[in-house]
Amino acid sequence: MKRTLLIALLIVAISATSVTAAPAAGPKQPIAKNIIVMISDGWGYNHLDAVSYYEYGKDARQIYNRFPFQTAITTYMAYKFETDPCYGWGYDPALAWSVFDYVKDCYTDSAAAATALSAGVKTYGGAIGVDLNGDPVQHALELAEAKGKATGVGTSVEWTHATPAGHVAHNVSRNNYVEIGQEMIYDSATDVIMGCGHPWYDRDGQPKAVPNTFKYVGGETTWNDLVAGTAGGDADGDGVADPWILIQTRAEFQSLMDGPTPKRVVGTAQVYQTLQQGRDGDDSAEPFVVPLIDSVPTLEEMTLAALNILDNDPDGFFLMVEGGAVDWASHDNQSGRMIEEALDFERSVEAVVEWVQKNSNWGETLLIVTGDHETGYLTGPGSDPAWTPIVNNGAGNLAGMEWHSGSHTNSLMILSAKGDAARLFNGYADGFDPVYGRYADNTDVAKVIFWTMDPQ
Repeated sequence: MKRTLLIALLIVAISATSVTAAPAAGPKQPIAKNIIVMISDGWGYNHLDAVSYYEYGKDARQIYNRFPFQTAITTYMAYKFETDPCYGWGYDPALAWSVFDYVKDCYTDSAAAATALSAGVKTYGGAIGVDLNGDPVQHALELAEAKGKATGVGTSVEWTHATPAGHVAHNVSRNNYVEIGQEMIYDSATDVIMGCGHPWYDRDGQPKAVPNTFKYVGGETTWNDLVAGTAGGDADGDGVADPWILIQTRAEFQSLMDGPTPKRVVGTAQVYQTLQQGRDGDDSAEPFVVPLIDSVPTLEEMTLAALNILDNDPDGFFLMVEGGAVDWASHDNQSGRMIEEALDFERSVEAVVEWVQKNSNWGETLLIVTGDHETGYLTGPGSDPAWTPIVNNGAGNLAGMEWHSGSHTNSLMILSAKGDAARLFNGYADGFDPVYGRYADNTDVAKVIFWTMDPQ
């Protein structure tokens, strides 16, 4: 009888414990606290091979080639009108590898690609954060702000250019630089904006007696407000203005790489359109033959400064970093300067990985490395109508390569991701290419990012 009573009491105790321990129903918790998106504008698979051969004398040796998740993504944009010959266009793997010129048509521009990567919406060329009707769409950065996170963008080109603007602003045309800059400075809740476009410096980082256009910094009035320290509204909704702190010199960028930081920083390097690609000198020379401008920060320094500012937020952060001038060099078929820009981007990725391992962990941080489109139609020598591989000429030597376009292509783009949340991409990579294997779409990048912050 005592044994029967003991069993009965034990059953009651277990039942009571089970009822008490059952969690209350509630919203799902975010999957990643920090999201870092790194975009090499104009990058392609053959660009990666050319850079790896130059740096290592072997292929696929860059740090992002060792990330746990690897896939390709499509990059095509949408078209408004049925009369457009590219209306309804996509990516056909069979045609891409049977017709050499197939990828030369119906490609995206950086604005539409940035909008797809940031908001998960296909849109028309030139569109910044708007859909086919011109209506604003929500950026991942804006959702991050709504979730209480710090946010920022950084680039090696003008900070109002298509990719950074396409993660912050909303405008029917990427060419409305002044409007875009004003929205980024006065209306957004962004905490870090860094890049080029300085009105008082030329492409070699030399001061000018007469300024360039002020359009890349939101117009002359916006620039004067930034210099005066009066630009910027209430970013965090507490009723108190949050003015931007303007930094310009390389030393100022470097000083923010560790230690205390201001709350909001807009960094405008002392150079006009690009950190290095646009400098004077023989632009067909081998990499680094023409001396680099030493008065501007590297993209790595810019990235580390941005991370040090944003990581002050206990709720985490969203950061987009663009290696923007890979595209510029590829448009001009500058093999040497393309290598320089891609290496600058690579150093930035390495710095981010090191930062995560030192200051965070891969359970709470998601790092995505990708591009927005391929530029230049880069192949190995002697291609067309067939394709030949990039030729390895050994470390320190330019690889054998050949350009077939001065514009973008509709080629597949690489995507590498690291962090526990990277597993979410497995649900999207359902296409198959005979050369590059599985592929997803560029809009899936935003879908994964949104899910990490707001699981359904």
